[in-house]
Amino acid sequence: MSADTSGRLPDLLYDDTERSLADALKTLLDSQAGLLARTESAETYDTALWRKVAADLGCAGLLIPERDGGAGASYREVASAAEELGAAVAPVPFVGSAVVATAALLVACARSGSSEAEAERLLRRMADGELTVALAVPFATAPGAPFPRSVRVAGPHQGDKTSGWSRLRGSVRGVADALPAAMLLVPSDGVPHGLYAVDLSSARVTRSPVVSLDMTRQLCDISFDDAPATLVVSGSAAADAVNAALRAGACVLAAELLGVAQRCLDMTVAYVKQRHQFARPVGSFQAVKVRLADLWVSVAQARAASRYAAACLATGAADTPVAVALAKAYCSDVAVQAAQECVQLHGGIGFTWEHPAHLYLKRAKADSLAFGTADAHRRSLASLVNLPAL
Repeated sequence: MSADTSGRLPDLLYDDTERSLADALKTLLDSQAGLLARTESAETYDTALWRKVAADLGCAGLLIPERDGGAGASYREVASAAEELGAAVAPVPFVGSAVVATAALLVACARSGSSEAEAERLLRRMADGELTVALAVPFATAPGAPFPRSVRVAGPHQGDKTSGWSRLRGSVRGVADALPAAMLLVPSDGVPHGLYAVDLSSARVTRSPVVSLDMTRQLCDISFDDAPATLVVSGSAAADAVNAALRAGACVLAAELLGVAQRCLDMTVAYVKQRHQFARPVGSFQAVKVRLADLWVSVAQARAASRYAAACLATGAADTPVAVALAKAYCSDVAVQAAQECVQLHGGIGFTWEHPAHLYLKRAKADSLAFGTADAHRRSLASLVNLPAL
C-alpha cells in the first residue's frame, strides 16, 4: 500500500464529511420513486433529480475549486457520492459531468496560462449545476487509449475568425451522459489535435439515442457537421486532459460498482431472511449461507480496493495507475457477481420486469465494460507492476 505525499497511509474509512454527504444523498435517493417507469419512457434521465443532486447537494461542483464556485473537495468525497448513486442506480449524469468532464477541464486549467480560459469559464458554470457537460468519447474507452481521432477540425466558415470558432466534422459512437448535457468536450484531430467545447444547441450537432444495456444510463451517437467549436486546450495538454478524465471515470465507476454490489447483497440478505421454503427461511439453508458469505467477503475486498484508488487519486499518489486498474478490474467482477446472485436468490420474482434486480444487473454489466473492461485493466496492471504475460 502506497503512502500519500505526506508519508501517511490512506484511511480507507470515510470521515464525518464524507459520511454526511453519503447520508444526505441516500435520504434524497430513498425518497424517489418510479425508476422502472422512467426507464420505459422516452426521457430515461431524471433531470429533476439531477438538479437536486447537482445544485441542492452541491455534487456537481465537488471537484471544482472554491475560487470557481465549487466545493474544493477530493475524489474521496466523489467516491462516497458515487457509492450511493450506484446503490440507487440513479439515472443522473454525475459520472459524465461532475467527474469525467470536470477532470478534463481541471487539467486544461492547470495547463492554461490565462485566468479567463474557456476551461475556467465552463467550470464556473458547472459548479452550481447550471451547466451539464459530457466528454465525447465512447463509454468503453479505457485510460491510456490513443487520443480519439474520429472527429477532425474542418475548414473555417465565413466569420469564424472574428467569432473565435473552429469547425468540427465527424462522429462519436456510444457516448454516455451526453443526452442530458448542454455542452460537449470533443477531442478532435488536427494540427495540433485539441479538446474543443461544442454547444449542443447548435443545429450542426445531432444526438441519436441508441438502445443501451443499462436503461438508467442511456448512450447516444453524436455527429458533427461543421459544428462551431471553441478551443479549450491543444497538443499534449489535450491528450493529458482526456487521459486524466478517463482515469477519473474508471476510479469513480469502481466506487459506483461497489455501491451496486453492496445494495444487491443487502437486498438479497433481506429477502432470504423473510422468504420461507419447507417452513424455514431460505437463508437458513447452508448452500445459500455459503454463497452470501463468500459474496460478503468479495464486497469487503472491493470496498478496500475502491476506496484506496479514490484516496490515491485524491492525493496524486504515485500508486494511482495501479490502484485504479486494480479497483476497476476487481469491482467490475464483484458487482456482476453480486447482481447475478441477487437475481438468482430472489427466485422467480428476481426474473420479473417489475423487480429492480434486472436494473442492477444491467448497470453492473454496463459499468464493467465502461472505461476499460476488467481484462483490459488486468493487462494494464500486469504491465504496471512488471508481471510477465502468461
